[in-house]
Amino acid sequence: QEKSCRLSAALLGEDSEISQDQLYELLKYAALGRCHNAAQPSWCRIYHQSHLAGVVVVVLHEMSQLHFYRFYLQFKHLRKVFRHRFTLAPSTNFPVSLYGEGANLKPQNTPQGVTCISCECITKSSDLQCDPIIQRYGEKKQGLTSYTLTLKEQKENDYPIEGSPKCQGYISTECDQQRTDSSPLFGLDCEMCLTAKGNEVTRVSLVDAQGQCLLNELVKPESTVLNYRTRFSGITRKMLLPVKTRLSDIQTRLKKILPHDAVLVGHSLNSDLQALEMIHPSVIDTSLLFARNEGRRFKLKFLAKAVLGKEIQCEQKLGHDPTEDARAALELAQFFIEQGPTKVAELNLEMLLTAEKLAEVSQNKAALQPQGCGFQEQLNEPPPLSKPCFLDCLQVTGQKPLLLGRQGLDSSGLCQSNLSTSNKQILQRALEDVPLSKFSIIQFSLGPEYLASHLHAGLYEKVRSKLTDMLTIYAGPFEENFCMKSVKKEFGRCGPIQSLTVVTETFQPYVCIQYEVLEAAQLAVESLNGAEVAGSCIKVQRPVTAAMLDCNVLIKELELDVENEGVIYVAGLKKSLTEIDLQEEFSQLKDLETLFLPKDLQSGKHRNCCFLKFQKTQSAVDALEAINGWTMKGSELRSRNALAPGHLWRWISQMNHNSGKQGKHIFYEKMEQLSDSEQDLRKKVKKLDHHIKKLYGSLQSNTLCVVLFPGVNSTQGSQSGLGLMGIKDDEGRSAC
Repeated sequence: QEKSCRLSAALLGEDSEISQDQLYELLKYAALGRCHNAAQPSWCRIYHQSHLAGVVVVVLHEMSQLHFYRFYLQFKHLRKVFRHRFTLAPSTNFPVSLYGEGANLKPQNTPQGVTCISCECITKSSDLQCDPIIQRYGEKKQGLTSYTLTLKEQKENDYPIEGSPKCQGYISTECDQQRTDSSPLFGLDCEMCLTAKGNEVTRVSLVDAQGQCLLNELVKPESTVLNYRTRFSGITRKMLLPVKTRLSDIQTRLKKILPHDAVLVGHSLNSDLQALEMIHPSVIDTSLLFARNEGRRFKLKFLAKAVLGKEIQCEQKLGHDPTEDARAALELAQFFIEQGPTKVAELNLEMLLTAEKLAEVSQNKAALQPQGCGFQEQLNEPPPLSKPCFLDCLQVTGQKPLLLGRQGLDSSGLCQSNLSTSNKQILQRALEDVPLSKFSIIQFSLGPEYLASHLHAGLYEKVRSKLTDMLTIYAGPFEENFCMKSVKKEFGRCGPIQSLTVVTETFQPYVCIQYEVLEAAQLAVESLNGAEVAGSCIKVQRPVTAAMLDCNVLIKELELDVENEGVIYVAGLKKSLTEIDLQEEFSQLKDLETLFLPKDLQSGKHRNCCFLKFQKTQSAVDALEAINGWTMKGSELRSRNALAPGHLWRWISQMNHNSGKQGKHIFYEKMEQLSDSEQDLRKKVKKLDHHIKKLYGSLQSNTLCVVLFPGVNSTQGSQSGLGLMGIKDDEGRSAC
């Protein structure tokens, strides 16, 4: 049965801003897996990456987070399908930050106005026939016994052999059972020092097939040490002084640990077995497994980085870590066996090694360049290969990425020519070509008339104004000499207050309260409207403005937002409570997954509210009932369903921080009719959402889909972007 892919990302709260490098990290791993230095992203995790059917990135050209929340109701599909959202830091060169520099892109003939770019495939099948890996093992995937060294190969590579005159006194591991393709693998590595006798073991590490360390032991040499080789071994005289373990002890332990059909894996394993003075009949040597021409061998450090995406033998560490090296060699062998010779050959390791050496030369030249000199020479130098285009790596593996977008979008760096195409044409081409590609980037745009910087400024002001109104409530009327302290205390139980002012334009006093989170304002409207506060029965409502006429609809849709599933808001917390205190207090709640405690951006102090995320939606419903009216440390708690995802909360906080405290609000505003351009823009956004829905519906199950509002970063100012992502499941939704 095919495994389903899964995506997890802890994006609740303040950690929800993702840099361009982190986005690149995700796309590279999704496209390449553990090949070509690709590693699991640091901020999210893809489970069963090898089972991904494909990766589709939808870029909404020059649109930002502003657009998503200004037209939240119009983006009906996006907000209901994608479970993971993150704020995206804007970039001055978004295409380069998205897929790296130096992509070998070639435009193809397409319908008028649509630019289709695919990467030229460098490694052809005919080239693979000349690869030493294919010449040695053939193209088909085989079991592990096909990769163990023959007796002849062991003799040629100086392995200890039973009955050899050089191996008198050597101990056999006694693993003499017939090997099969299901025999267990064990990674082995030793560190040696130079003694009067020659190379003697000072440290031994053994790991099992799961990478668990079974043995990691220091060994005292029999002869006088001439050189500890600390730079490579990490061993010092001081480390070995208290050691009592001798080589014979290690030999006995290895014989006891290894089963009779064990296969040992190591990098230049002959050296380790010679130092151990042990004979083992079945070995996989990764320095020979990843074959090269003319007897050359790849270093373990390079293979670990290029194939597994792991950094080992770092210069910051003193000496090598034998457990780390043993595990790396084991994983390399497992990768080779699982993927097969063709996939390994397609990695084009020789090309990667050359690129790495060129990068080192370039960096060394830059380091040697005198300050203030040779500026023109530096301009002529090729840039360092710090961020190669992973699309080129896809080329090497024989896959052709697809890039579709409008012509004339010069800032995209994808293409030139005139603006004659429509999003509909791009969609039609995408529906035809995306199923044929493993990695696709599809670019849509609202059109040039909506991309001007002054329109972004106007859009920001509208969104800021609407959010401010949604965060604001009016309460009253109160008696002339009402107690402001009592009012602040009662409304403060709903959540953190940004500002509180008295409205003097009315016959009786009202108060205007602006909260810091949407949930607090909504909780105040729901729980205090009609309540008695400071001796008066009051009415609680939001400002009446043209923009607020659909506020109730928006609140309802925010509650139903897929990202808010299983998340509740809790207010009324005492500020003296720490996160640890809250974890203890809420530990009795079933299926609690995450607790997020918002902090003030200036002081760093936490607020009197928190968000709780539950693994199951029903558990959140049960917790909501349990918490309302709950008393914690003498304070009564209030709670409701969450409204604002973590990244939006961060954005609201920054907006409040940047704009400062607001003055008095005007209670009634003149109703302004929507301009024709605004109405037209809403229609375009709604149609764009429909295009994405249609494209998403055509994708195979287990396809990772990422929708990007890149944001704006120009001399006129910058606006944060927004990312939405998910892996499509069998029912058409994005899987967690």
